[in-house]
Amino acid sequence: MNIYEQQASNRRMTAGIMAVFIGFFLAIGLGFDFFYLNFNPGAVPEYKLKPAGYYEAQGSGGGNVPYGTIGALLFGLGMAANSVFNGTGMVLRSTKARRAAPQNEKEKRFLNVVEEMATAAGLPVPQGYIIPDPDLNAFAAGINPSKAVIAVTEGLVKSLNREELQGVVAHEMSHIRNYDIRLMTVTATLMGAIALISDFSGRSMRYGRRSSVIASSRGSDRKSGGGLFFIVWLLLVLLAPLISRILAMAISRQREFLADASGAELTRNPLALVSALEKIRGAIMPTRAINNGVAHMCIADPRGSLIEEKTGFTADLLATHPPLEKRILALKVMSYQAGKSAA
Repeated sequence: MNIYEQQASNRRMTAGIMAVFIGFFLAIGLGFDFFYLNFNPGAVPEYKLKPAGYYEAQGSGGGNVPYGTIGALLFGLGMAANSVFNGTGMVLRSTKARRAAPQNEKEKRFLNVVEEMATAAGLPVPQGYIIPDPDLNAFAAGINPSKAVIAVTEGLVKSLNREELQGVVAHEMSHIRNYDIRLMTVTATLMGAIALISDFSGRSMRYGRRSSVIASSRGSDRKSGGGLFFIVWLLLVLLAPLISRILAMAISRQREFLADASGAELTRNPLALVSALEKIRGAIMPTRAINNGVAHMCIADPRGSLIEEKTGFTADLLATHPPLEKRILALKVMSYQAGKSAA
């Protein structure tokens, strides 16, 4: 897959991810309307016989406007728009990142490497930021290459030599060039929105009109499958945050392998990134300045390299990154193949 195919794939994946999350919003909102607000515009009005001998309507049995669905959809769209306009700033503020200082020798070298790799990739030069943390980590953020940033920790700038720093910056530059940054920024924002809506729906179920909800799911709606719909909706409310997180993590793992390969192509030195990843793997302490909401955007899991040593289906499913050992091995194979081609 060439660079243009990667970019087109990421654009399609971004649209697909947004469609999936909007589906979550609509499903959760519709269930909230149906079970909590008694939304049922097709319900037949109920009548009660009065002593005077006539029937009086007791109501339509439900509201005619799906307020919960509309509200959930608008909230989701608002969060998506916010990720486009304010996502980069929110990410930087969450890590307390600051602009790299040209007066500092190490940070000046970092800025020079960013400019070199931007030239090699044919991209505008991203702004360089420093995260105040002694651990070794880095990430790229932004919606498009012209508004991208690359942030690295103080520990990474101090610990890596120039070639290793080139490998890390080239990796992040590949995320920018492939439009991974847009995909992951939108995914992170919508993942947070799903968690908020799911939590709100769950609280409403617990502290709101619980008896009427259960009654509507087990009573008159049983013939139309209301009881089954209630169970499905309840499972969706409980599992939507987990499903969205698994989806985001799966995308992140795939992007890391592609960025490693693309970054090695930019520097034409896969072993430089191998050396950098080995140092990152050796720094077993977590990157405390980076929270879980930004974890999938980093070059390595900020919870600490020991987390990747866990194996099994659950560990693989919830991991933010593929194991560093596998990434290092893939780069070594790439270097070996390049050496054979040169020979």
